[in-house]
Amino acid sequence: MANNAVLSVDVELFSQTPAYRNAAGETDREGVGLEGIEFLREALTDRGATTTCFVVSAVAEEYPEAIRDLAGADFEIASHTHSHRLLSDLDADERREELTRSKAVLERVTDRTVTGFRAPAFDVGPDHFADLADAGYAYDSSVVASRWIPGWYGGEYDLHAPAPASAVEEGAPSTIAELPASVMPGLRLPLTGTWLRFFGPRYTILGMRRLAKRGITPVLYVHPWELVDLPAVEGVPKRVYWRTGDWMRRAVERILDQPFEFTTARDVLADADLGEGRVVDEGEDGGEDGTPASGER
Repeated sequence: MANNAVLSVDVELFSQTPAYRNAAGETDREGVGLEGIEFLREALTDRGATTTCFVVSAVAEEYPEAIRDLAGADFEIASHTHSHRLLSDLDADERREELTRSKAVLERVTDRTVTGFRAPAFDVGPDHFADLADAGYAYDSSVVASRWIPGWYGGEYDLHAPAPASAVEEGAPSTIAELPASVMPGLRLPLTGTWLRFFGPRYTILGMRRLAKRGITPVLYVHPWELVDLPAVEGVPKRVYWRTGDWMRRAVERILDQPFEFTTARDVLADADLGEGRVVDEGEDGGEDGTPASGER
């Protein structure tokens, strides 16, 4: 049974979410989500835990001390693009700019090497892995093996454990590894993000335990803006507001108090056969409940 877990943080502000950008209204509050960054840093540090922070580098430019504090807590700093625009909406040059600029900004601000990447909304464009390799990244965490949900993402992948990127895309560069975000075995809905707020921490914890029994490290994700009281903005869907703020902070604390060792994405990959250790082989442990398989994307 695996006892490691990753509670990764997608470090973006409320104003950078697609839900806000596409809304009719706006808010005059600035930096909505910064308090959530501080909460997560303190909650993890108080428990002797660490994590990977996938940071939108525009946040690092505007609020460098907040991101330096994360690096100073020995959290891994990884990229979540520069502007948090959906990569599939951009042309090839714009996608490459999002990757290279983000890496350069984050390394300058934190004085740390950035090797990991996660796409906004798990949305990638053509030649994704080749572009990551060209930009100097070592791993991606943009795959989620969720069932297809209308108006959402999902239905494209069947990868549940660390694997070479070639398990996702045939011919992907051998230098890139993939660390998929976790879904509930069988049900195949994500364990965190909106789904934690929909179904509650008992759902997430059950999924973590089921994955651990299969020898798979749960990879979770949260957003700092989910942990604060959000301003009412015309046109932002009601689901975005559901159980944000204090409820979400308590849910995160409950997850962190489970008997798992919370670690970084980079260390999980080092413990797999993508550095040192092993990769779960295709066909092991029965497919849908935990094994990687070749994806279609």
